[in-house]
Amino acid sequence: MVKDMTKGTPWKLILGFMVPVCLGSIFQNFYTIVDSMIVGRFLGVDALAAVGSTGSINFLVMGWINGMTSGFGIQLSQAFGANDEKRLKHYMAMSVYLCVGLGALMTIGLLVANTGILQWMNTPKLIFADTAKYIGIIYAGLPVTILYNMLAAVARSLGDSKTPLYFLIVSSVLNVVLDLLLIAVIPLGVAGAAYATVLAQAISAILCLVYVWKKFPIIHYSAKDAKIKWHSVYNLLTMGIPMGLQFSITAVGTMIVQASLNTLGATYIAAYSATMKIQNIVTTVYPSLGAAIATFSGQNYGAGKYERINKGVNACIIMEVIYSILIMIFSWSVLPKGVQLFAQDPTGELQMIATQMFRISMWFFVPLGIIFIYRNVLQGLGNGFVPMLGGVFELIARALVIKVFFDAFQFTAICASDPAAWVSALIPLIPYYYWFLNKTIKSADK
Repeated sequence: MVKDMTKGTPWKLILGFMVPVCLGSIFQNFYTIVDSMIVGRFLGVDALAAVGSTGSINFLVMGWINGMTSGFGIQLSQAFGANDEKRLKHYMAMSVYLCVGLGALMTIGLLVANTGILQWMNTPKLIFADTAKYIGIIYAGLPVTILYNMLAAVARSLGDSKTPLYFLIVSSVLNVVLDLLLIAVIPLGVAGAAYATVLAQAISAILCLVYVWKKFPIIHYSAKDAKIKWHSVYNLLTMGIPMGLQFSITAVGTMIVQASLNTLGATYIAAYSATMKIQNIVTTVYPSLGAAIATFSGQNYGAGKYERINKGVNACIIMEVIYSILIMIFSWSVLPKGVQLFAQDPTGELQMIATQMFRISMWFFVPLGIIFIYRNVLQGLGNGFVPMLGGVFELIARALVIKVFFDAFQFTAICASDPAAWVSALIPLIPYYYWFLNKTIKSADK
C-alpha cells in the first residue's frame, strides 16, 4: 500500500517504515549466514574461508547495485511526494532501461575479471579454486539481484516497506532448503551454496515483480512515458552513480583490509567472516533507519516540508543511540560465542578472534549508526556527492590504518580499521547536512 510520509508523527512513521526494512535486511543477510553455517559444518573451515573471503567483493558488487537502485528510488519518492504522477511513471520506465544495461555490463565484466580480482586480493592458493567458483556463480546471478533491489526501491519510494519483506521470508526459507539439498544431499561443494542463493533470489525477484506491478498501478507506464529522454536518464544517474560509488568506494577499503587479512591464513579469514556476519545482523537497524529517513526526507522535500525533515533526523538519532547501547552490552560477551555456529571450534581460537573484534568495534557503534542517518537524509534531499565523499574518507582511513599499523599490530590493525573509517565518514556529512537544510529553509521563506 502506498504510504504518504508527509503527514503524521515523524518518529512513528519512521519506526513503522523501518521495522519491515530491518526484518528484510536480516533475511537478506540470512542468505549468506546460512551459506556459511552449512558450508562450515559440512565442508570445513577451509571451505568456510573460501566463501567468507568473498565478503568484501560481495559488498562492493551488492553495494553498487543497492546504491544505484536506491538512487533511482529517491527520484521516484520525490516525484511521488510532489504528486507528479507523469514524472513518476516516466522515471520508472527510465529506471527499467538503466537496470537492464547495468545487469548486462556488471555480469559480463565481473566474470571476465574474476581471477584477476582474487589474485590482487592475495586469496590463498588453498582456497582459490573454491572462492573463484563460488563468486563466479554469484556474478552470473546478478540480473535477478538487480531486479529485486530495483523493485524493493520502488516499493520503498512509495512508502511500502512490507512487500519486499514478505518475499524475502519466502526466499530465505527456500535458501535453507536448497543449501541443504545442494551441499548435504547433492555434494556440489561451495558451488551448491552459490546456486542456492541465486535460485532463492530469483524466485523472490519474480514474486516481487508480479506483486508490485499488480498492486501499484501508479507506476504503470505507457509507450509515451517510456520514450527515452536523456535529461531524465541524466537525473537518475546523477543520483544513482554517486550512491553506487559511495558503497563501492567504501568496499574498496574493505577489500584492502581483506587483502591484508588473507595473509594471516584460513583460520583468521573464517573467524573474521563469521564475526562480520554476526555484526551485520545486529547492526542492520542502522541501514534500515537510513532507508526510512531517505524515503521520509525524499517525500517531505518533494512536498516542500523542510523543517519536518529535521524532526525525522532527531527521532532517528534518539532511536539509534538507545539501540547502540543495548548491542554494545551484548557485544562484550554474548555475540562472540556466535562464531561457534559456523564451524567446529575445539581450540576456542575462532571465539578468541571474534571477541577481540567485538571488543574494539563495539565502542564505535554509535558513530556507525549516525553515518547511515546523515548519509541517507542527504541522499533523500537529492545530494549524492557528499555521501560519496564520506565514502572517500572511509577509504582513506582504512587504507592508512592498514598501511601504517598492519606490519606491527597484524589483526589488531584489521579490527581498528572499521572504527577509524566510521568516525572519518562523519567529517563531511554532519556539517554539510545542517548547512544545506538551513540554506533550503531560508530560501523557501523568502
